[in-house]
Amino acid sequence: MTSINTEILLAALLLLLGIASSKFSARLGMPVLLLFLAVGMLAGSEGLGRIPFEDYGLANAVGSVALALILFDGGLRTSIEAVRASWRPALALSTVGVLVTSGITGLVAAVVLGLPLLHGMLLGCIVGSTDAAAVLSVLRSSGLRLPEKLSATLEVESGSNDPMAIFLTLGLVGFITGEATSAGQLVLLFILQLSVGAAVGIGVGRGAAWLTNRINLDAPGLYPLLVLSFGLLAFSLASELQGSGFLAVYIAGITLGNSSLVFRRGICLFHDTVAWFGQIVLFVMLGLLSFPSRLAAVAVDGLLIALALVFVARPLAVASLLAPFKFRLRELAFLSWGGLKGAVPITLATFPLLAGVAQSSLLFDVVFFVVLVSALVQGWSLPVVAKRLGIGEPADPAPPVSVEVHSLRHLDGDIVRYTVTPSAPVAGKVLRELALPNGVAITLVVRNGEIIIPRGRTVLHPGDHAFVAQQTLLQPLVERLFSGKTARPPMASGCTFTVDAQSTVGQLHHLLGLPTTSDSDQPIGATLEKTGGTMRLGPFLATLGGSPEWVTLVFETETEITTADAGSRTKMTK
Repeated sequence: MTSINTEILLAALLLLLGIASSKFSARLGMPVLLLFLAVGMLAGSEGLGRIPFEDYGLANAVGSVALALILFDGGLRTSIEAVRASWRPALALSTVGVLVTSGITGLVAAVVLGLPLLHGMLLGCIVGSTDAAAVLSVLRSSGLRLPEKLSATLEVESGSNDPMAIFLTLGLVGFITGEATSAGQLVLLFILQLSVGAAVGIGVGRGAAWLTNRINLDAPGLYPLLVLSFGLLAFSLASELQGSGFLAVYIAGITLGNSSLVFRRGICLFHDTVAWFGQIVLFVMLGLLSFPSRLAAVAVDGLLIALALVFVARPLAVASLLAPFKFRLRELAFLSWGGLKGAVPITLATFPLLAGVAQSSLLFDVVFFVVLVSALVQGWSLPVVAKRLGIGEPADPAPPVSVEVHSLRHLDGDIVRYTVTPSAPVAGKVLRELALPNGVAITLVVRNGEIIIPRGRTVLHPGDHAFVAQQTLLQPLVERLFSGKTARPPMASGCTFTVDAQSTVGQLHHLLGLPTTSDSDQPIGATLEKTGGTMRLGPFLATLGGSPEWVTLVFETETEITTADAGSRTKMTK
């Protein structure tokens, strides 16, 4: 009983140290994963803690589960729009890119370490993939907002390249140990990993969304656990079917995260906590596995291999594969520098140890050293590189308060926080001049840490945090008002909403992102209650009607001409 209590005490202390180190990470600009590794190394057998730990089988098992939890959370936060925008370049990097990077690095490793070619290539395959845990950790803590296509490419690549890395690693381990005898077996293994992982991920994700929305649990706290169980199911089921569990759990997260989901905020908050717990456990445990004295012995060789990986192999793979996708040179440079290494290579490095491959201890130490160099150099400097390349802008500051709606049933709306940017159409505007549609209300404004209850005369300033209650249908309008990124919100033909009858035509133009001096057949200063029938609004035609207080607008696209008289309406197509 004493030993169990002691182990719990040690685990609690390591967890506390890991959490405390995240505060230093934010202040020093250091990747948090590097500090987690440092905590483990300091607590290890050659550190201050003197905790003996060299169970590679346990490390492999715990590491796999922790990676699955991290990938599931990453999938939940990946929008389907980001996947659509980046899947082609991301797929190229996660398959052929891993092969190119592994091949070049493996050749260098064989020469530098004096190993047989297969052993060198095995090391190259282990460190050839970009690590999702490292990438997600650094991007989240960088304080930067990257262009969507760029960040999505890096995130989707890191989340989907594990099948190729595992396929290459297991294949070479099989060749070295004599268990694999043909290239056909390796190709079959890869196809199985990819296809089964994708199929299980999509199937489990859709099933999870369907059941979560219909099970009607009485206790809200059970919903996050239900979703977590589906994530673990996707990982384990795909692995049992000889597929990639990592790919399955990532795709299940994307499928589930992009579905209509009850109690979404609570689920996402819980899995963010689980992902942080997984990162701390994973990197602290891997730090415990290391032996600083052995790392020092391979420092020179490991540095040469790391330099070849970072400055030759990764840039060549990125430049050759992404040329057709119209990335700018500075974006290619950032993607080259963003190929971080982390927990996946160290976890994969336990496979040769478990299989009894000759020189596997040397391979593990070199891999660990390469990961340290990557985390220290690339992870620490990634935000700086983004700023120097001019491709990142500061992320919105976190608000000092939060307002959330936790619903156990579907609601046609939500409360969303927006940070008012200097270029946003609402910046400097009085609320009563915005002509917000019925179904949209600014409920709270936070400015410089102070809460402001909005009134009609309240002015929104850049940097304000505005909490907006809105119906789902009207979100594109609100997004444009507060971000200023979209020139004009998408308006489907037949879209209907109501606005205050006292709003002017000019205010309606402002709401829709239209010029206020032209493209209208009504005076800008006219109120909507004094206009009738059909009004041309730039590319839209709006049919007006409704009560004295609210005017209902029915929009048609510019390819349709709408006329209205005495309650009838006729459409004519150009």
